[in-house]
Amino acid sequence: MPEALAILQKYWKHDAFRPLQREIIESVANGHDTLAILPTGGGKSICFQVPALMKEGICLVVSPLVALMKDQVANLQKRNIKAIAITGGIHTEDLIDLLDNCQYGNYKFLYVSPERLQQDWVLDRIKNLPINYIAIDEAHCVSQWGHDFRPAYLKIIDLKKHFPKIPFIALTATATPVVKKDIEIELGLQNATIFQQSFARANIAYMVFEVEDKLYRTEQILKKNPQPSILYVRNRKSCITLSQQLQSLGFTATFYHGGLSSKEKEKQMNLWLNEDAQVMVATNAFGMGIDKPNVKTVIHTQLPENIENYYQEAGRSGRNGEKAYAVVLTSVSDILQTKAQFLDVLPDKKFLNTLFVKLCNSFQIAYGEGINEQFSFNLNQFCTKYNFPTLKTYNALQFLDKQGIITLSQEYSEKISLQFLIESKEVIRYISLNQNDEEIILAILRTYPGVYEVKTPFNVSLIAKKSNSTEAEVLVVLDKLKEKEIIAYKAKNNDSSILFNEVREDDHTINRVVKYLEKQNLLKKNQLQSVLEYVKDQKTCKSTLLLAYFGETAEKDCGICSYCIGQKQRQKDNRSIKLAIVALLQKENLDSRVLATQTNHSDKEIVFALQELLENNEIAILPNNKYTLKR
Repeated sequence: MPEALAILQKYWKHDAFRPLQREIIESVANGHDTLAILPTGGGKSICFQVPALMKEGICLVVSPLVALMKDQVANLQKRNIKAIAITGGIHTEDLIDLLDNCQYGNYKFLYVSPERLQQDWVLDRIKNLPINYIAIDEAHCVSQWGHDFRPAYLKIIDLKKHFPKIPFIALTATATPVVKKDIEIELGLQNATIFQQSFARANIAYMVFEVEDKLYRTEQILKKNPQPSILYVRNRKSCITLSQQLQSLGFTATFYHGGLSSKEKEKQMNLWLNEDAQVMVATNAFGMGIDKPNVKTVIHTQLPENIENYYQEAGRSGRNGEKAYAVVLTSVSDILQTKAQFLDVLPDKKFLNTLFVKLCNSFQIAYGEGINEQFSFNLNQFCTKYNFPTLKTYNALQFLDKQGIITLSQEYSEKISLQFLIESKEVIRYISLNQNDEEIILAILRTYPGVYEVKTPFNVSLIAKKSNSTEAEVLVVLDKLKEKEIIAYKAKNNDSSILFNEVREDDHTINRVVKYLEKQNLLKKNQLQSVLEYVKDQKTCKSTLLLAYFGETAEKDCGICSYCIGQKQRQKDNRSIKLAIVALLQKENLDSRVLATQTNHSDKEIVFALQELLENNEIAILPNNKYTLKR
């Protein structure tokens, strides 16, 4: 398709399409419903953006992620392509203006969240737009067995009634066979053309190592592979701590997590992209839209939540086609810690019901009221007030957000960001002269080890609890330290906002969605079990295990993963053991115990080697249980 290639060259400056992109574009341009399953880095957005530019009208893009929508709109605008995004939290007046711009402003792309499509007046306005294609990004969200199910996606099929002749293109990076079938059915794809790039990444060596000292093994890996690397951890504190530990070992390292300001995220990102920092230590907030081709190593120092996330994160290595490494470092305690991290914090119906009632009460929302009302919200204060566990509360709020009951803003900032401006020895001197402040200052230093290097998100209630003080006493000490120019800190009112999308109906609200909660919790348990099986399996090629999870059959073992390398080593060791046994039996007949002693190998290794020698008819066993060479 010369026109498609010309558009690619004009706007994206690429000389050729990636695998399957051309075929997908042809399918969409020819008016076929299309399902594209392309692994991370496969260039999914090109598959609907190029055909949309080939035809008059607007491409409607349904996406669940505000940050992803903003990122794609910004990238299109940089290329002088008119695009607009309608996200949650936009006032009605502004929303009307945006839709007017779409209708009369010659826009090519309109990005909307699935929740927005449930508003009748928004849908009525969209029905009057010259829609040329409808793209559903993150299409796995339509499946209750997908790793990020959103009930609002089930309403997308209604677009088929309003746009019966407009092709749908559904896109996702990861889909098991069950999810793939759900996508076709739940989106109403008609005789869909399906394109699925193999999940095999022949150049990535998937490694799993059980180690006692993860930092030491990480140091070894990074020294051996000094190219750009990503280290994934589970929480923000680990980001800062691990990056500091790597810096103390002589590596250039930075960190990235969801609590950083936009400016700080961009700064840290550029350090790594420009290779002023070899290592990016990050939570799973890092990665969207990242396409750095020469990432050599991705290391998970803690177990991921599910195989889907792991595959996408591991797949950020080796995009230049050169050999790369995706390493999981585990320890004996990881399984218990991971279950506590992911399963013990899952909300059940009772907790969800209680939380929703308290949430409404805290904002004084009466029964039958609250729709379209927006409030500032501080998670830590809310949890402290009602004695709720923070992670379980956050998971419950996220669930309510995905059900469309509320919209929880993703722009996160802690109530206070703080940084010490003087050296540690001067802080110690201050403490010695101001002993009444000692407990609070020491609690800060113990809780936030990076507080000397960077502005650090700060939890007042946590420090108050750790120092046996009140929040007011902590704030007094902070004001005093700020006045003496010992610290710099900025107070903020809240860490997020909550928009109520429907009226308060308490039990009725929760009962309507509890079936999704139960399925989600079961799914998360099954997904975590798949991760544990992947890590613990010592009898199967790691690449083969990943392919099987996504419904693919490997033709052969990859030859480069930790299992395959270990197998080669075991075969090599077994050959040397067999040679040693033969050498000893040339002198005299011996039993297995003596052979184990004289070769300095375990009974298991000796028995295995003896079995192979017997099968190959090289030795024989005598009535006295001694082994002899066959002459």
